[in-house]
Amino acid sequence: MNFAPTAIGFRNCLLAMLAFAATTLVVSPSYAQINNPIAGVDVDATGVLKVRQFDPRLFNQRLAAARQNEDSNLMRSSKLRKVSLNRLEKAIVAAQASGQPLNDEFRGLAGLTAVEYVFFYPDTNDIVIAGPSEGFVADPTDRLVGIKSGRPVVLLEDLVTALRAYGPGGKANSVISVSIDPTTEGLARMQQFLASVRGRVGPNDASRLAKGLKDNLGLQTVSIKGIPESSHFARVLVEADYRMKLIGIGLERLPVRMQSYVDRANPNAVAANAMERWYFQPRYDGIAVSEDGLAMKIKERGVQLVGAAERVANGGKRVAGRGNKASQAFCQDFTDKFGLIADKVRIYAELRQLVDVAIAAAYIQQQDFYTQANWDMSVLGDESKVAVEIYTAPEQVETAVNAIWRGNTLMTPLGGGVHMQPRLALNPDRLTVDTTGENDQVKKTAGPSDLADGQWWWD
Repeated sequence: MNFAPTAIGFRNCLLAMLAFAATTLVVSPSYAQINNPIAGVDVDATGVLKVRQFDPRLFNQRLAAARQNEDSNLMRSSKLRKVSLNRLEKAIVAAQASGQPLNDEFRGLAGLTAVEYVFFYPDTNDIVIAGPSEGFVADPTDRLVGIKSGRPVVLLEDLVTALRAYGPGGKANSVISVSIDPTTEGLARMQQFLASVRGRVGPNDASRLAKGLKDNLGLQTVSIKGIPESSHFARVLVEADYRMKLIGIGLERLPVRMQSYVDRANPNAVAANAMERWYFQPRYDGIAVSEDGLAMKIKERGVQLVGAAERVANGGKRVAGRGNKASQAFCQDFTDKFGLIADKVRIYAELRQLVDVAIAAAYIQQQDFYTQANWDMSVLGDESKVAVEIYTAPEQVETAVNAIWRGNTLMTPLGGGVHMQPRLALNPDRLTVDTTGENDQVKKTAGPSDLADGQWWWD
């Protein structure tokens, strides 16, 4: 999404910060201490994204029940759990043939909380992803989370979405992205409204101005590329983008010491009609591959926040502009602390997780493991057999307004985004070749040659 603070100076006015309505779910590392309502995303029949809250007591009951099963093989923590994608597909076929719905073992990929490795085993033709795992439970939003760390579990539907984006025999998607933007008509109406009140407002008019801005801007448009709009993958990108905006404009505070854009901004230093677009993109370094290419490790799972300046021209058009130091400092701070933020706020952990999943899928395609394994992904690649496009696509979001009196400038943030190009991480100038053999050694530890019939994961 894009984040756009517009600054329009006039006498005795207000600092009004705008964003878009979405979710406000913050996950503490210790679920036993959750006392606040849990929120999740709902999209109504018209495609408008809204917030829904849940009583946390339901989750605490589920957590207590899940912890009674921690000694089972599935729920036991593992530093490295391996999942064979080909065998997973066969197990899904067997489950469907017996009329069984896919249970949480499938949905949560046996408790994986991160994808750190991709392996290919030529002797058995297994394409494998691997990473840490732990016991897991569904929270009140039906998202699966680790019962010890609180980290999100890698979901089958997100993995399938990424694999289809970088599937066998298909063209590599260059971009997976989401953008939420005000319409040109909305920006034009906003400018007309501001012109109509210029010079005639004071601190007592804050609520009237906020309502006027919201009503005139109207609903914002959601644009999604590279993945199905109705997938969970897309919803995570939309939520992460929106939440970042709320933080930037001071409507949500992180459980991490960090100044928002609002805290840093000097209204007098922002040019009239200036817009600052903020969007997430992956850090593309940190990928190490074995000398034979059969083992890949994602060493660093970073995400950065970047900005691109714009301004609002006549008629609500957006044209190139210049940035400001407050925006640059906010982006850098968010980037530097992203790992810490992701440990405390689940949506950013999910965003980082999806970056890893997309890079893993792109590597499988780039190395053509599909052909080497003689696997065409006929089931996982078929929406009629494994459905991931099961949600109402978020087409619009409501404008939310936070009005704060400060000096004599009206500033209106209006956008944001997520933009990832997973194959950039695989460019030769970014890859590191693992000459120590460490990746290969991890690959050889506990291989798939002795698995039982129907087994698709192991430690």
